[in-house]
Amino acid sequence: MRIKTLFVCIVTFLFLQSASYSDDKKLKTGSNTTKEFDATSGINMYSGVFDFSDDGQRANLFGIEHQNHNLYRDTPLGRFSPVTGFFITENNASYIYTGIEANYELGPINFTPSFTPGLYSQGDGKDLGSPIEFKTDLQLSYDFGETTNIGMSYNHVSNASIGDKNPGANSYMFNFLKKF
Repeated sequence: MRIKTLFVCIVTFLFLQSASYSDDKKLKTGSNTTKEFDATSGINMYSGVFDFSDDGQRANLFGIEHQNHNLYRDTPLGRFSPVTGFFITENNASYIYTGIEANYELGPINFTPSFTPGLYSQGDGKDLGSPIEFKTDLQLSYDFGETTNIGMSYNHVSNASIGDKNPGANSYMFNFLKKF
């Protein structure tokens, strides 16, 4: 119950904070010029089911992620930017991570795959075999205006066989992204 209360408080804080930002964002570049940005950062709040494919270890999860579009890089493979976040399950298993995501805009639909290595703590949840885990994520979201996206994502957390065992965990989440 405390996890749900904390999650609601974080969501409320982020809405109030994002309302205080102005709509005209500018970024200073090295040559003292400014460049227009729709949004330089985003907070992705999500909730879903951790390890949905294992009946004995299935658990609700709540998470938050910071997406820094201010540090994006355009490459031949698309636009990449850093991402950092954490999630916690109802069994007190937690994962803190940082990595990279690609951003592909297909009209109002956004496709965002990511790869994020991190540290996993089992708590009372599933033993994934190692504190070092790797999360691959696929997210589809829909633009509801310039600063809000709603979507769904799927991820797989695994230690790539560097631990004693490698059972992995598959999860799905519903995402709410607020850009500011």
